Amino acid sequence: MAGLFRSPLCGCFFFQHMKFMLGTKGKMTQVFDEKGVVSAATLVNAGPLTITQIKTTAVDGYDGIQIGLGVRNQKNIKKPQQGHLKDLGNIRTMREFRSEAGEMKRGDKMDLSIFVPGDIVEVSAISKGKGFQGVVKRHGFHGGPRTHGQKNKERAPGSIGGGGRAGGRVVKGMRMGGRMGNDRVTVTNLRILQVDTENNVLVISGAIPGRPGTLVEIRG
Repeated sequence: MAGLFRSPLCGCFFFQHMKFMLGTKGKMTQVFDEKGVVSAATLVNAGPLTITQIKTTAVDGYDGIQIGLGVRNQKNIKKPQQGHLKDLGNIRTMREFRSEAGEMKRGDKMDLSIFVPGDIVEVSAISKGKGFQGVVKRHGFHGGPRTHGQKNKERAPGSIGGGGRAGGRVVKGMRMGGRMGNDRVTVTNLRILQVDTENNVLVISGAIPGRPGTLVEIRG
C-alpha cells in the first residue's frame, strides 16, 4: 500500500506510490510546451492541506489519512466537528484517502511539492447540475420526424412499453427524461502540466467536472 516518507534533505513529506490533494476548480486556459504544442488545461487552486486524523488498521480496521482544506466561520461548523478540529483551526472541508501514514502525523501540512510536471492523475468532482432534462439532451435521442401527421414531436421519447415486453410494463432502466448532472464524476489519465507552489495553483491537462469553485479530489 502507498506510504509517505520524509526527505532527509529538506524535511518535506513525499508519497511513495499514491499522491493526493484537495482543491477548488478554477478557470480553463491554454498551455504551450517547449515544442510549441498547445494543450487545453484547467487551473486548480489546491492546498495547503492539514492532516486532521490518521487512521490505522489496529484502531480503525484500515489505514487512512484524513485531510482538511480551507477555512470557514466557526458558527457554521457542527459541534462534533469543532471538537474534532479543536486544535487545528476552523477547517472548511475534510476528505479521507486510503493510504499508510508513514511519518505523517496529525497537524502536519501538505502542499503541491508532492507533484511534479508529467505526473498522471485522476480527478473526481461533482458535475454541473442541469435540472430536469428530456431524452434528447440527457441521452442523445434524435427525436421523431415531422412527417406522417406528427408536429411538435421532435424531442418526444417515443414508445416506452408494450410490444409484449415485460407484460406491457415499462422495462427497468428505460432511458427517459429526468434529473441530469450533479453526479460524482472521475476523469482519469490527466497530466500535470505545471506546479506553482508559491501561489498554490496546479495546472492539469484537459477538462475536469464541475463549475468554477467546485471541490476537486486529485489522486496520483
